[in-house]
Amino acid sequence: MAKKTANSKFMAPVTPSAALAEVVGAKAIPRTEVTKKLWAYIKKNGLQDKKNKRNINADAKLQPIFKKAQVTMFEMTKLVSKHLS
Repeated sequence: MAKKTANSKFMAPVTPSAALAEVVGAKAIPRTEVTKKLWAYIKKNGLQDKKNKRNINADAKLQPIFKKAQVTMFEMTKLVSKHLS
């Protein structure tokens, strides 16, 4: 039986849009790294909602990506993927 490898689609480098590059940097990196860097930014800047940790409050850099003041973790993933090519 073939050994199962990590999903190569997630490991393929993606290029962030200009708006997303403001947060995660401009060089092509795997989606997993984009998510890690995004979470590091959110935590560093205290953008998780205090009452409901699953919600993320957009600051000036995240506003152009989210297009609204607050998103859920699940929405965030979907919105961020639109900024990757």
